Amino acid sequence: MSFEILSRLESPAQLRSMDDAELKRLADEIREALLTVVEDRSAHFASNLGVVELCIALHRVFDFSKDRLIWDTGHQIYPHKLVTGRFDRIRTIRRRGGLMGYPNPEESEYDLFVTGHAGCSVSTVLGIKTGDDLVSDVPRHAVAVLGDGALPSGIVFEAMNNAAGLNSDLLVILNDNKMGICPRVGGIASYLDKARVAPFYNGLKRDISWLLNRVPVVGESVENVLGQFKEAVKTFFHGGMLFEEMGFRYIGPVDGHDIASLTEYLRLVKDVKGPVLLHVLTEKGHGFEPATQDPVRFHTPAPFRRDEHNEIIPVETASSEAMTHVVSAAIHDAMTRDERVCVLTAAMCAGNKLERVREDFPDRFFDTGICEGHAVAFAAGLAKAGMKPIVDIYSTFLQRSFDQIFQEVALQNLPVVFCMDRAGLCGPDGPTHHGVFDNSWMRVFPNITVMAPGDRSDVAPMLDFALQQDGPVSLRYPKAAAQTVARRTTVVQSGRSEVVREGRDGTILAFGTLLSEAVLAAEQLQQDGLDVGVVNSRFARPVDLTMVQRALETGFVLTVEENTVQGGFGSAVLETASAAGLSTDRLFIAGIPDRFIEHGERSELLADLQLDAAGLRQRIVSIAQNDIGSVAESASGADSRVS
Repeated sequence: MSFEILSRLESPAQLRSMDDAELKRLADEIREALLTVVEDRSAHFASNLGVVELCIALHRVFDFSKDRLIWDTGHQIYPHKLVTGRFDRIRTIRRRGGLMGYPNPEESEYDLFVTGHAGCSVSTVLGIKTGDDLVSDVPRHAVAVLGDGALPSGIVFEAMNNAAGLNSDLLVILNDNKMGICPRVGGIASYLDKARVAPFYNGLKRDISWLLNRVPVVGESVENVLGQFKEAVKTFFHGGMLFEEMGFRYIGPVDGHDIASLTEYLRLVKDVKGPVLLHVLTEKGHGFEPATQDPVRFHTPAPFRRDEHNEIIPVETASSEAMTHVVSAAIHDAMTRDERVCVLTAAMCAGNKLERVREDFPDRFFDTGICEGHAVAFAAGLAKAGMKPIVDIYSTFLQRSFDQIFQEVALQNLPVVFCMDRAGLCGPDGPTHHGVFDNSWMRVFPNITVMAPGDRSDVAPMLDFALQQDGPVSLRYPKAAAQTVARRTTVVQSGRSEVVREGRDGTILAFGTLLSEAVLAAEQLQQDGLDVGVVNSRFARPVDLTMVQRALETGFVLTVEENTVQGGFGSAVLETASAAGLSTDRLFIAGIPDRFIEHGERSELLADLQLDAAGLRQRIVSIAQNDIGSVAESASGADSRVS
């Protein structure tokens, strides 16, 4: 397919002069462009197919060069990027140095926030709208596109409550496709299912007082009749009652794949005073049948191409079992052995590879939806009742439950196990998804044990250890292939590390799965005449003081972690050594620097940050050279400390 319209689309303002046929052609071109993206990389796909017409209609009715628009969650941003002048770069999306897979204000004036976490759009749009009204006389419209999967997030209702109280001129578009990454769950999901089949309701014409004058009251009390009538009205208008009662004018549901109809409804609500919710029904994967049939698989599918019959041909890529699969299998085994073990996730059953757990143990599997704080507090209650809950959530998403980890788990010293997937660099997902802070914020809480497996052979023993503890435990692992480091493994004991290889010149203390890179670096350093030991540290809280003391007595020590250096494992080692009165002059910390890391393949990012084997080797050669220089300076009376 040629891209006749997209190739000449420089501004969304051009959409306003297009006729229906051109708009239909544009929608087809957008979907074809999305198909080219997934030919050679994994990318968000089905969700973007589902918002093509909605995106076109929004940019026809509003001028988002001055009006405000936030997409929630931002992984459905690809059509928006295509109509805002980025078609020529769309093949670079999720590549190092290319377009981000989420909105990015550095790319375009049409992107306001980097929205990689769900639920915050109503709050941020409300803030922008309120700020615009305070600082400028120029009227600006404010629109939030909110996915139905994000709707149950507590912050959404906090924001809607505030918006209604302020009576702000705000449009919330509920993009209802019956899905998050997986099918939506819970009471809100059931409510929206009913709303989908409810009659169309226009909240702008909600005055029904004329009906009250026509209620027959003969033979029954007015009170009874009015009560029955009220329930009948609620039933009839079921789809919008929740939002109407919250102070939003509700309109819908409307067809999200009819550009002309969407355009008219958006024009209808554009200048309405007060908060409005437009309920739009879309189909995840719309326009590409395989994606509509299996939207979970095609949320972020493996690369594929199509043959002349439009059949899918998977693109061959090197693959090996991921740490996520290894952890999921260990969870399944633990639940098989112990009926008190249960698992909770926050709309990430597929991402955490928990489908088999859900199928085999439905009574002990809990998907809370995108409600991480609730998931942790729920787990605390389960633990209090005698269960052994595992909270299996991405590191970057678990941050949203920081207060519940503090108040409901750590403070109560309850045995909740946190399995943090995507801990470390998350590759093409970029800064919104890099889980590079949990070492720092997890270890600040009393009572919590902080662990990380060095390789796949550590996973099952560590999980078993965690489930035997009387207090909370965190266990982190990356979105990466499961490596196996050759060694004689030792029993997992609290605060005890594991020597992988001895070294007379210095020691690498590796926390987590960079252990394999550390071992490879040590092997390569032999070519530089350096004999470097490697330790699988296993614990960041408590730190193995005996090992730290022994390593510092041997030579230099380099701590290695896939976490920010601020407050991470290296800081824990430094604090432990200092408290024990040990010299830290030859202690060095390698980790994520004090900046947000952009997107790219994990291997590329590790190399950029000198956290791969080559980078660690280079760091250690530099340390050794400084050591030699320091000895010479010391002999001449100079300061021998290495900075």
